[in-house]
Amino acid sequence: MVPLPRLVLAAIAALGLAACSNAPAAPGPELTPPPPRVDAKTQLEYGAPPPRAPRY
Repeated sequence: MVPLPRLVLAAIAALGLAACSNAPAAPGPELTPPPPRVDAKTQLEYGAPPPRAPRY
C-alpha cells in the first residue's frame, strides 16, 4: 500500500501538471515600434506634440 503523504504529493503534482497544460499561451511580443520622441524644437514649431497615428 502506498503511504498517504506520497499519494498526496503525487495528486498535487498531477493537478499542477493538468493546470499548466490547460493554461492559455502567453501573448507574443509587440512588434510595433515606439512612437517617435518629440523634441523641444518640434514642440515650438507645432505648438503641441504632433498627433499620434491611431493604433489598430
